[in-house]
Amino acid sequence: MRLAFVQMRMELATLLRNYEQLLLVLVIPLGVLVFFGNVDVLPASIDLGQLLASVVALAVMSTAMVSTGIATGFERSYHVLKRLGATPLGRSRLIIAKAGSVAVVEAAQCTLLVVVAVVMGWSADDVSWLLLIAAVVLGTFAFAGVGLCLAGRLRAEVNLAAQNGLYLLLLAVGGVLVPSDELPSGLATVSSWLPSGSLTQVLHHAVDGAVINQQAWLVLAIWAVVAPFVAARTFRFDG
Repeated sequence: MRLAFVQMRMELATLLRNYEQLLLVLVIPLGVLVFFGNVDVLPASIDLGQLLASVVALAVMSTAMVSTGIATGFERSYHVLKRLGATPLGRSRLIIAKAGSVAVVEAAQCTLLVVVAVVMGWSADDVSWLLLIAAVVLGTFAFAGVGLCLAGRLRAEVNLAAQNGLYLLLLAVGGVLVPSDELPSGLATVSSWLPSGSLTQVLHHAVDGAVINQQAWLVLAIWAVVAPFVAARTFRFDG
């Protein structure tokens, strides 16, 4: 685990030096929260708390899957990962290090989003902070696993297209921008079994203090275990 921790620090240092990527993962979620929180275009059933939950899910997807997946794909193409693969680090520790570095970034993201939401008038009285943290952690590992599954098998250019395409698909029909219960019945069922739909649902429950949706938590937990496991088993350091 010591090697994974050292690699995680290197991942964080690389991310902090990449100002464009850092700006992207911070500005897009924050911009969505501020824009939709001040413009009357959302359905009346979606309040600021639900918007915050959806934006946190968006931040997790953007950072854990797209940002990490694209960066890792290009690291493979530049043979950086091949060199790491020759060290004692190994695939599993690399996966843990990348997911851990993303979790640190997301902690800063979520803190900023919560502060901005409070300034906009949201009340945090009903929030279950433990459930919120648990949801973000599970979502991080789930989406990091999905992103690294693609990054570890596809060429850099194909991976770039696949990450962005999957991101847009999940935004459209994955229960993030449009709640699962407002989608057509078939899509709603599919959305509830996707990591995006389950993450958004559990975040809504954590933020609103609603009754826990056990199925959503179970689905998210399965994705959080299976996706990183598959990534660790199939990841190639060179391609």
